[in-house]
Amino acid sequence: MQLKVLARAITPRRVIGSLDREVESIAYDSRRVQSNTLFVAIRGEKSDGHQFVDQAIEQGASVIVAEREISSPRATCLVVDDSRSALADLSAAFYGMPAHKLKMAAVTGTNGKTTTTFLIKHICEKAGMRCGLLGTVQYEIGDRILPAIRTTPEALDIQELLAQIVNAGGRAAAMEVSSHALAQERTRGIEWDVAVFTNLTQDHLDFHRTMENYFEAKAKLFHDLASQSKKKKASAVINIDDRYGEKLIGRLAGKIPVVTYGLGMHADFRASNYRTEFAGTSYQLDAHGRSYLVRVPLIGRFNVANSMAALAAATVMGVSLRSAILSLARSPQVPGRLELVPAKRQFQIFVDYAHTDDALRNVLKTLRELKPRKLIVVFGCGGDRDRKKRPLMGRVADELADYAVITSDNPRKENPDAIISEVEKGLRSTHYEKIVERAEAIRHAVAMAQPRDLVLIAGKGHEKYQEFADHTIPFDDLQVARRALDDLPVQF
Repeated sequence: MQLKVLARAITPRRVIGSLDREVESIAYDSRRVQSNTLFVAIRGEKSDGHQFVDQAIEQGASVIVAEREISSPRATCLVVDDSRSALADLSAAFYGMPAHKLKMAAVTGTNGKTTTTFLIKHICEKAGMRCGLLGTVQYEIGDRILPAIRTTPEALDIQELLAQIVNAGGRAAAMEVSSHALAQERTRGIEWDVAVFTNLTQDHLDFHRTMENYFEAKAKLFHDLASQSKKKKASAVINIDDRYGEKLIGRLAGKIPVVTYGLGMHADFRASNYRTEFAGTSYQLDAHGRSYLVRVPLIGRFNVANSMAALAAATVMGVSLRSAILSLARSPQVPGRLELVPAKRQFQIFVDYAHTDDALRNVLKTLRELKPRKLIVVFGCGGDRDRKKRPLMGRVADELADYAVITSDNPRKENPDAIISEVEKGLRSTHYEKIVERAEAIRHAVAMAQPRDLVLIAGKGHEKYQEFADHTIPFDDLQVARRALDDLPVQF
């Protein structure tokens, strides 16, 4: 693409050099620069891309987009006020505005994003609308499944993935949108058909500092809906049972259409009479002036909310409610979300991603509804992340589990023993023990289980690695639990 055409996507403060250049690729990582690459120098949390401009030029960058002037006879420099915004705008233009060619669904919130996006994709696919997926667990493009690098990729990667979804025959895309992504303009320029708000509970305060900042980052997605061009008539789908959801509804009144969901009388999509069993959950849904019986093969009250959010979003995207409800009954298991470990035993083991106090509370409450003889939980907290939630998670385990094994999660650069000590401050009973090595902790909990017990292994879910200060190792909670079962004698 000609630079003089691509440059129309932004408004540079100054242009140094010629616009008569061919741009064959865009990069924000200097290690990915090739000949005729446009390199965008962005300021990250750990490094500043401006430090790598010379390296990018050496590797063949012909255009530099930066927040300060760069003089080089080998490259044109576009000076901008905000490199992140410029990266988003340039990427969308370079890949031909792929979001304009898709029905776009965004899902944001602390908990429930992954399950809700999986369900939206499933409903769309069953309705004949081929749908891509970008989220925490994986990226799905046509028949290809790619491992997810992060919940919401960088702007350049999002646009490339959306373009691949279009090229694979996709007509829709469901995307998890994190608060980090919104704060860093990664989804800038995407026009949505629907945006879902699931809930907001304490998390990521290492980045946002306060709950108010965290909420404002999430709210940005919905404020942006109101300023979209008229090409798409965007709607918001909001959990009315969440206090931050209520706050958001008040802000959006009269600006964009809002569809609410929840258990209360005033919800547009209202659930009642829900019932949870090992095989799944059923409930009565009142919506569009009619009542429906909904069955979903996922357990838990929180999955009632997730499935309602998906149903509401899918109807906004043009799927009939009746066909959406029918397709839910055949929903797939979401990896690492209350995933049952296959075992021919008289007790059950579940793996779940719950890594906040609210998520852990929801999962433990759900398992309590299955009336176990004893509920055992294995969990820890990640290092280099929000420390305030650690004793809160300890308190939840103390209140809702019969026994807890506190262990390591992804300690990263922190001392695992120190993390566990902070979690321990939330426990008041003595019905717990500390086992730092996670595999040993899982084996111990599995060995403790007796007939009619339930074991929950929480915190990592779908993750297949464990992060330490200077290395990462392969680690899969589900596989470790299966090996622990194999080592146990069979009980009759």
